[in-house]
Amino acid sequence: MAVNLHIPPESSIFPVKGLEIGIAEAGIRKAGRRDLTVFKLDAGSSVAGVFTLNRFRAAPVQVCETHLATGIDIRALVINTGNANAGTGETGLQAAKQTCVALAEQMGIKPQQVLPFSTGVILEPLPLDRLVAALPTAVSDCAADHWFAAAHSIMTTDTQPKIVSQHIQLGADTITVTGISKGAGMIRPNMATMLGFLATDASVEPSLLKEMTRAIANLSFNRITVDGDTSTNDSFIIMATGKVGEPIDSVADPRYNALYDALANAARELAQKIVRDAEGATKFMTVRVEQAKTPEEALKVAYSVAQSPLVKTAFYASDPNLGRILCAIGYAGIDDLDVNGVNLWLGDVKVASEGGRHPDYQEEDGQRVMQQPEIEMRIALGRGEACETVYTCDFSHEYVTINADYRS
Repeated sequence: MAVNLHIPPESSIFPVKGLEIGIAEAGIRKAGRRDLTVFKLDAGSSVAGVFTLNRFRAAPVQVCETHLATGIDIRALVINTGNANAGTGETGLQAAKQTCVALAEQMGIKPQQVLPFSTGVILEPLPLDRLVAALPTAVSDCAADHWFAAAHSIMTTDTQPKIVSQHIQLGADTITVTGISKGAGMIRPNMATMLGFLATDASVEPSLLKEMTRAIANLSFNRITVDGDTSTNDSFIIMATGKVGEPIDSVADPRYNALYDALANAARELAQKIVRDAEGATKFMTVRVEQAKTPEEALKVAYSVAQSPLVKTAFYASDPNLGRILCAIGYAGIDDLDVNGVNLWLGDVKVASEGGRHPDYQEEDGQRVMQQPEIEMRIALGRGEACETVYTCDFSHEYVTINADYRS
Protein backbone atom coordinates (compact mmCIF):
# COMPACT_ATOMS: atom_id res chain seq x y z
CA MET A 1 0.00 0.00 0.00
CA ALA A 2 3.04 2.24 -0.46
CA VAL A 3 2.29 5.86 -1.44
CA ASN A 4 4.06 6.89 -4.66
CA LEU A 5 7.15 4.93 -3.63
CA HIS A 6 9.53 4.83 -6.57
CA ILE A 7 11.76 1.76 -6.85
CA PRO A 8 14.60 2.58 -9.23
CA PRO A 9 15.68 -0.02 -11.81
CA GLU A 10 18.56 -2.14 -10.61
CA SER A 11 20.65 -0.85 -13.51
CA SER A 12 20.55 2.64 -11.97
CA ILE A 13 22.09 1.52 -8.65
CA PHE A 14 25.80 2.25 -8.71
CA PRO A 15 28.38 0.28 -6.71
CA VAL A 16 30.59 2.23 -4.31
CA LYS A 17 34.31 1.64 -4.81
CA GLY A 18 35.86 0.06 -1.73
CA LEU A 19 32.63 -1.54 -0.49
CA GLU A 20 31.16 -5.00 -1.02
CA ILE A 21 27.94 -6.53 0.35
CA GLY A 22 27.06 -10.16 1.06
CA ILE A 23 23.70 -11.71 1.91
CA ALA A 24 22.80 -15.02 3.58
CA GLU A 25 19.89 -16.88 5.13
CA ALA A 26 20.31 -17.27 8.89
CA GLY A 27 16.78 -18.48 9.64
CA ILE A 28 16.09 -15.62 12.04
CA ARG A 29 13.30 -13.80 10.20
CA LYS A 30 11.50 -16.56 8.29
CA ALA A 31 12.42 -19.81 6.61
CA GLY A 32 13.56 -19.22 3.05
CA ARG A 33 14.23 -15.54 3.67
CA ARG A 34 17.72 -14.04 3.35
CA ASP A 35 17.97 -12.08 6.58
CA LEU A 36 21.69 -11.52 7.19
CA THR A 37 23.72 -8.79 5.50
CA VAL A 38 27.44 -8.04 5.68
CA PHE A 39 29.13 -4.85 4.45
CA LYS A 40 32.88 -5.19 3.80
CA LEU A 41 34.85 -1.94 3.75
CA ASP A 42 38.37 -1.46 2.46
CA ALA A 43 41.00 -0.27 4.90
CA GLY A 44 41.14 3.49 5.34
CA SER A 45 37.39 4.08 5.14
CA SER A 46 35.74 6.66 7.38
CA VAL A 47 32.53 5.61 9.16
CA ALA A 48 30.21 7.70 11.34
CA GLY A 49 26.86 7.00 12.93
CA VAL A 50 24.05 8.38 15.05
CA PHE A 51 21.76 6.23 17.13
CA THR A 52 18.49 6.11 19.04
CA LEU A 53 17.96 8.10 22.24
CA ASN A 54 15.55 5.46 23.55
CA ARG A 55 16.79 4.50 27.04
CA PHE A 56 16.21 0.82 26.20
CA ARG A 57 18.91 1.05 23.55
CA ALA A 58 19.44 -2.30 21.85
CA ALA A 59 22.61 -4.28 22.52
CA PRO A 60 24.02 -3.75 18.99
CA VAL A 61 23.50 0.00 19.35
CA GLN A 62 25.58 -0.02 22.52
CA VAL A 63 28.33 -2.01 20.83
CA CYS A 64 28.32 0.28 17.78
CA GLU A 65 28.72 3.35 19.97
CA THR A 66 31.60 1.73 21.87
CA HIS A 67 33.44 0.66 18.73
CA LEU A 68 33.01 4.01 16.97
CA ALA A 69 34.27 5.83 20.07
CA THR A 70 37.62 4.02 19.85
CA GLY A 71 38.44 5.77 16.58
CA ILE A 72 39.59 2.48 15.05
CA ASP A 73 39.07 1.87 11.33
CA ILE A 74 35.69 0.22 10.82
CA ARG A 75 36.00 -2.60 8.28
CA ALA A 76 32.61 -4.32 8.44
CA LEU A 77 28.92 -3.98 9.25
CA VAL A 78 26.65 -6.94 10.02
CA ILE A 79 22.86 -6.63 10.02
CA ASN A 80 20.33 -9.26 11.04
CA THR A 81 16.59 -9.02 10.45
CA GLY A 82 13.86 -10.65 12.54
CA ASN A 83 15.27 -10.07 16.01
CA ALA A 84 16.07 -6.67 17.53
CA ASN A 85 18.36 -7.98 20.30
CA ALA A 86 16.80 -5.30 22.50
CA GLY A 87 15.51 -5.76 26.03
CA THR A 88 17.85 -8.75 26.25
CA GLY A 89 20.17 -7.59 29.05
CA GLU A 90 23.73 -8.78 29.44
CA THR A 91 23.03 -11.92 27.40
CA GLY A 92 22.06 -9.78 24.43
CA LEU A 93 25.09 -7.55 24.85
CA GLN A 94 27.39 -10.56 24.81
CA ALA A 95 25.59 -11.90 21.74
CA ALA A 96 26.22 -8.63 19.89
CA LYS A 97 29.88 -8.75 20.89
CA GLN A 98 30.20 -12.40 19.85
CA THR A 99 28.70 -11.52 16.48
CA CYS A 100 31.56 -9.05 15.99
CA VAL A 101 34.12 -11.64 17.10
CA ALA A 102 32.77 -14.23 14.68
CA LEU A 103 32.75 -11.88 11.68
CA ALA A 104 36.19 -10.54 12.58
CA GLU A 105 37.56 -14.09 12.52
CA GLN A 106 36.03 -14.63 9.09
CA MET A 107 37.58 -11.45 7.72
CA GLY A 108 40.90 -11.42 9.57
CA ILE A 109 40.21 -8.13 11.35
CA LYS A 110 39.65 -7.04 14.96
CA PRO A 111 36.22 -7.37 16.62
CA GLN A 112 36.30 -3.62 17.33
CA GLN A 113 36.35 -3.03 13.57
CA VAL A 114 32.86 -4.52 13.22
CA LEU A 115 29.56 -2.68 13.76
CA PRO A 116 26.52 -4.91 14.49
CA PHE A 117 22.89 -4.00 13.76
CA SER A 118 19.65 -5.82 14.50
CA THR A 119 16.01 -5.18 13.65
CA GLY A 120 12.88 -7.12 14.48
CA VAL A 121 11.09 -8.33 17.60
CA ILE A 122 12.10 -6.83 20.96
CA LEU A 123 12.47 -8.84 24.19
CA GLU A 124 13.44 -12.09 22.49
CA PRO A 125 16.93 -13.62 22.69
CA LEU A 126 19.06 -13.40 19.55
CA PRO A 127 19.63 -16.87 18.03
CA LEU A 128 23.38 -16.34 17.95
CA ASP A 129 24.22 -19.85 16.76
CA ARG A 130 22.16 -19.43 13.59
CA LEU A 131 23.58 -15.97 12.92
CA VAL A 132 27.20 -17.09 13.34
CA ALA A 133 26.64 -20.20 11.22
CA ALA A 134 25.45 -18.05 8.31
CA LEU A 135 28.34 -15.57 8.42
CA PRO A 136 30.72 -17.56 6.15
CA THR A 137 28.04 -17.67 3.45
CA ALA A 138 27.44 -13.92 3.74
CA VAL A 139 31.16 -13.15 3.55
CA SER A 140 31.72 -15.40 0.54
CA ASP A 141 28.72 -13.79 -1.17
CA CYS A 142 30.24 -10.30 -0.96
CA ALA A 143 30.16 -8.33 -4.21
CA ALA A 144 30.02 -4.67 -5.17
CA ASP A 145 26.63 -4.90 -6.88
CA HIS A 146 24.52 -6.40 -4.07
CA TRP A 147 22.82 -3.21 -2.93
CA PHE A 148 19.37 -4.32 -4.10
CA ALA A 149 19.71 -7.66 -2.34
CA ALA A 150 20.74 -5.84 0.83
CA ALA A 151 17.75 -3.51 0.61
CA HIS A 152 15.49 -6.58 0.51
CA SER A 153 17.40 -8.41 3.23
CA ILE A 154 17.01 -5.72 5.90
CA MET A 155 13.22 -5.39 5.42
CA THR A 156 10.79 -6.37 8.21
CA THR A 157 7.21 -5.11 7.71
CA ASP A 158 8.38 -3.03 4.75
CA THR A 159 6.52 -3.80 1.55
CA GLN A 160 9.18 -2.37 -0.78
CA PRO A 161 12.97 -2.05 -0.73
CA LYS A 162 14.22 1.49 -0.16
CA ILE A 163 17.29 2.46 -2.15
CA VAL A 164 18.86 5.54 -3.74
CA SER A 165 21.93 6.03 -5.90
CA GLN A 166 23.56 8.77 -7.93
CA HIS A 167 26.80 10.02 -9.43
CA ILE A 168 27.87 13.59 -8.73
CA GLN A 169 30.78 15.71 -9.84
CA LEU A 170 33.17 16.69 -7.07
CA GLY A 171 35.75 18.98 -8.57
CA ALA A 172 37.48 16.92 -11.24
CA ASP A 173 36.21 13.62 -9.81
CA THR A 174 32.99 11.69 -10.31
CA ILE A 175 31.89 10.14 -7.03
CA THR A 176 29.06 7.79 -6.11
CA VAL A 177 26.47 8.08 -3.35
CA THR A 178 24.35 4.96 -2.75
CA GLY A 179 22.21 4.02 0.23
CA ILE A 180 19.42 1.88 1.64
CA SER A 181 17.01 2.16 4.54
CA LYS A 182 14.35 0.07 6.23
CA GLY A 183 11.39 0.86 8.40
CA ALA A 184 7.61 1.00 8.22
CA GLY A 185 6.42 1.01 11.83
CA MET A 186 7.78 2.07 15.22
CA ILE A 187 9.01 5.17 13.42
CA ARG A 188 9.73 8.42 15.17
CA PRO A 189 13.53 8.48 15.01
CA ASN A 190 15.29 10.61 17.57
CA MET A 191 18.99 10.15 16.93
CA ALA A 192 20.27 11.97 18.61
CA THR A 193 13.48 -0.34 14.38
CA MET A 194 14.74 2.41 11.62
CA LEU A 195 18.00 1.61 9.86
CA GLY A 196 19.75 3.73 7.25
CA PHE A 197 23.06 3.03 5.51
CA LEU A 198 24.60 5.55 3.13
CA ALA A 199 27.94 5.16 1.35
CA THR A 200 30.18 7.19 -0.90
CA ASP A 201 33.58 6.57 -2.44
CA ALA A 202 34.62 10.15 -1.69
CA SER A 203 37.33 10.72 0.90
CA VAL A 204 36.22 12.52 4.07
CA GLU A 205 38.22 13.09 7.25
CA PRO A 206 36.59 11.06 10.09
CA SER A 207 35.77 13.91 12.46
CA LEU A 208 34.21 15.93 9.64
CA LEU A 209 32.15 12.92 8.53
CA LYS A 210 30.86 12.61 12.09
CA GLU A 211 29.67 16.23 12.02
CA MET A 212 28.08 15.73 8.61
CA THR A 213 26.28 12.57 9.71
CA ARG A 214 24.72 14.22 12.74
CA ALA A 215 23.60 17.26 10.74
CA ILE A 216 22.21 15.15 7.90
CA ALA A 217 20.29 12.90 10.32
CA ASN A 218 18.64 15.94 11.85
CA LEU A 219 17.41 17.08 8.45
CA SER A 220 16.19 13.68 7.25
CA PHE A 221 15.54 10.72 9.53
CA ASN A 222 14.84 13.03 12.48
CA ARG A 223 12.07 14.71 10.50
CA ILE A 224 9.76 11.74 9.97
CA THR A 225 7.12 10.00 12.06
CA VAL A 226 4.74 7.14 11.38
CA ASP A 227 3.35 6.30 14.80
CA GLY A 228 5.34 8.37 17.30
CA ASP A 229 7.28 5.36 18.64
CA THR A 230 11.04 5.82 18.91
CA SER A 231 12.64 2.43 18.29
CA THR A 232 15.27 0.83 20.48
CA ASN A 233 17.41 0.20 17.39
CA ASP A 234 17.37 3.40 15.29
CA SER A 235 20.72 3.72 13.54
CA PHE A 236 21.99 5.86 10.67
CA ILE A 237 25.45 5.25 9.24
CA ILE A 238 27.47 7.09 6.60
CA MET A 239 30.52 5.39 5.10
CA ALA A 240 33.17 7.14 3.01
CA THR A 241 35.60 4.67 1.47
CA GLY A 242 38.07 7.30 0.26
CA LYS A 243 38.66 5.64 -3.10
CA VAL A 244 38.06 8.75 -5.19
CA GLY A 245 39.72 12.15 -4.84
CA GLU A 246 41.78 13.86 -2.19
CA PRO A 247 40.44 13.96 1.39
CA ILE A 248 37.89 16.61 2.36
CA ASP A 249 38.89 17.77 5.83
CA SER A 250 37.09 21.09 6.25
CA VAL A 251 33.80 22.81 5.49
CA ALA A 252 35.96 25.39 3.72
CA ASP A 253 36.92 22.82 1.06
CA PRO A 254 35.24 23.94 -2.19
CA ARG A 255 33.96 20.38 -2.70
CA TYR A 256 32.30 20.13 0.72
CA ASN A 257 28.93 21.67 -0.11
CA ALA A 258 28.36 19.50 -3.16
CA LEU A 259 29.10 16.32 -1.21
CA TYR A 260 27.05 17.42 1.79
CA ASP A 261 24.07 18.24 -0.42
CA ALA A 262 24.29 14.90 -2.23
CA LEU A 263 24.42 12.94 1.03
CA ALA A 264 21.66 15.04 2.61
CA ASN A 265 19.37 14.66 -0.40
CA ALA A 266 19.94 10.90 -0.45
CA ALA A 267 19.21 10.63 3.28
CA ARG A 268 16.09 12.76 2.96
CA GLU A 269 14.82 10.57 0.12
CA LEU A 270 15.52 7.39 2.10
CA ALA A 271 13.71 8.84 5.11
CA GLN A 272 10.69 9.83 3.05
CA LYS A 273 10.60 6.36 1.49
CA ILE A 274 10.06 4.98 5.00
CA VAL A 275 6.99 7.19 5.45
CA ARG A 276 5.70 6.35 1.96
CA ASP A 277 5.94 2.65 2.85
CA ALA A 278 4.60 3.06 6.39
CA GLU A 279 2.46 0.26 7.73
CA GLY A 280 -0.97 0.60 6.17
CA ALA A 281 -0.31 4.09 4.81
CA THR A 282 -2.51 5.42 2.03
CA LYS A 283 -1.38 9.06 2.15
CA PHE A 284 1.95 10.87 2.44
CA MET A 285 1.61 14.06 4.47
CA THR A 286 3.93 17.05 4.84
CA VAL A 287 3.48 19.20 7.94
CA ARG A 288 5.18 22.58 7.52
CA VAL A 289 5.25 24.99 10.45
CA GLU A 290 6.23 28.61 9.73
CA GLN A 291 6.60 31.83 11.72
CA ALA A 292 7.72 30.11 14.92
CA LYS A 293 10.04 31.80 17.41
CA THR A 294 12.60 28.98 17.22
CA PRO A 295 13.18 25.80 15.18
CA GLU A 296 12.50 23.80 18.35
CA GLU A 297 9.11 25.47 18.73
CA ALA A 298 8.26 24.77 15.10
CA LEU A 299 9.16 21.10 15.54
CA LYS A 300 7.03 20.84 18.68
CA VAL A 301 3.98 21.94 16.74
CA ALA A 302 4.82 19.89 13.65
CA TYR A 303 5.23 16.67 15.60
CA SER A 304 2.15 17.34 17.71
CA VAL A 305 0.08 17.46 14.53
CA ALA A 306 1.95 14.72 12.66
CA GLN A 307 1.63 12.23 15.52
CA SER A 308 -1.99 12.87 16.45
CA PRO A 309 -4.02 9.66 15.92
CA LEU A 310 -7.15 11.77 15.45
CA VAL A 311 -5.51 13.87 12.74
CA LYS A 312 -4.09 10.80 11.02
CA THR A 313 -7.36 8.86 11.02
CA ALA A 314 -9.25 11.90 9.71
CA PHE A 315 -6.89 12.02 6.74
CA TYR A 316 -7.32 8.30 6.12
CA ALA A 317 -11.08 8.83 5.90
CA SER A 318 -10.73 12.09 3.93
CA ASP A 319 -12.96 13.54 6.65
CA PRO A 320 -12.45 17.33 6.85
CA ASN A 321 -12.79 17.34 10.64
CA LEU A 322 -9.90 19.78 10.68
CA GLY A 323 -10.51 21.15 14.15
CA ARG A 324 -8.35 18.18 15.16
CA ILE A 325 -5.35 19.99 13.68
CA LEU A 326 -6.07 23.12 15.74
CA CYS A 327 -6.45 20.91 18.81
CA ALA A 328 -3.01 19.35 18.22
CA ILE A 329 -1.45 22.79 17.72
CA GLY A 330 -3.01 23.91 20.99
CA TYR A 331 -1.56 21.09 23.11
CA ALA A 332 1.90 21.22 21.54
CA GLY A 333 3.29 22.94 24.62
CA ILE A 334 3.64 26.54 23.40
CA ASP A 335 2.35 28.18 26.58
CA ASP A 336 2.20 31.76 25.30
CA LEU A 337 0.74 30.91 21.88
CA ASP A 338 -1.74 33.52 20.66
CA VAL A 339 -4.26 31.35 18.82
CA ASN A 340 -5.67 34.42 17.08
CA GLY A 341 -2.38 34.70 15.21
CA VAL A 342 -2.43 31.13 13.88
CA ASN A 343 -3.24 30.44 10.22
CA LEU A 344 -3.79 26.98 8.74
CA TRP A 345 -3.76 25.86 5.10
CA LEU A 346 -4.52 22.46 3.66
CA GLY A 347 -2.88 22.43 0.26
CA ASP A 348 -4.13 25.60 -1.43
CA VAL A 349 -7.14 25.90 0.88
CA LYS A 350 -7.06 28.29 3.84
CA VAL A 351 -8.86 26.53 6.69
CA ALA A 352 -8.38 28.66 9.80
CA SER A 353 -7.41 32.19 10.81
CA GLU A 354 -7.90 34.57 13.74
CA GLY A 355 -8.62 31.74 16.15
CA GLY A 356 -11.32 30.01 14.11
CA ARG A 357 -12.63 28.88 10.76
CA HIS A 358 -11.59 31.03 7.82
CA PRO A 359 -14.66 32.83 6.38
CA ASP A 360 -14.13 31.44 2.89
CA TYR A 361 -13.46 27.84 3.94
CA GLN A 362 -15.83 25.18 2.61
CA GLU A 363 -15.65 21.54 3.75
CA GLU A 364 -15.83 20.24 0.20
CA ASP A 365 -12.62 22.17 -0.55
CA GLY A 366 -10.89 20.55 2.41
CA GLN A 367 -12.14 17.12 1.42
CA ARG A 368 -10.90 17.62 -2.14
CA VAL A 369 -7.37 18.09 -0.82
CA MET A 370 -7.66 15.23 1.69
CA GLN A 371 -8.57 12.77 -1.05
CA GLN A 372 -5.19 13.25 -2.72
CA PRO A 373 -2.36 10.75 -2.03
CA GLU A 374 0.08 13.56 -1.15
CA ILE A 375 -1.03 16.40 1.10
CA GLU A 376 0.67 19.44 2.62
CA MET A 377 -0.49 21.12 5.82
CA ARG A 378 0.95 24.58 6.37
CA ILE A 379 0.71 26.19 9.79
CA ALA A 380 1.79 29.80 10.37
CA LEU A 381 2.14 30.66 14.06
CA GLY A 382 2.68 34.40 13.60
CA ARG A 383 5.46 34.51 16.20
CA GLY A 384 8.77 34.69 14.35
CA GLU A 385 10.73 33.49 11.34
CA ALA A 386 11.68 29.89 12.19
CA CYS A 387 10.36 27.13 9.94
CA GLU A 388 10.51 23.32 10.11
CA THR A 389 8.99 20.46 8.14
CA VAL A 390 8.01 16.96 9.28
CA TYR A 391 6.81 14.08 7.09
CA THR A 392 4.13 11.64 8.21
CA CYS A 393 1.27 9.48 6.94
CA ASP A 394 -2.31 8.57 7.74
CA PHE A 395 -3.50 5.75 10.03
CA SER A 396 -5.57 3.02 8.38
CA HIS A 397 -7.22 -0.21 9.53
CA GLU A 398 -4.26 -1.99 7.95
CA TYR A 399 -1.84 -0.44 10.47
CA VAL A 400 -3.71 -2.19 13.29
CA THR A 401 -3.86 -5.46 11.36
CA ILE A 402 -0.14 -5.47 10.57
CA ASN A 403 0.88 -4.79 14.16
CA ALA A 404 -1.67 -7.18 15.65
CA ASP A 405 -0.32 -9.96 13.41
CA TYR A 406 3.38 -8.95 13.56
CA ARG A 407 4.60 -12.05 15.42
CA SER A 408 2.22 -14.56 13.85
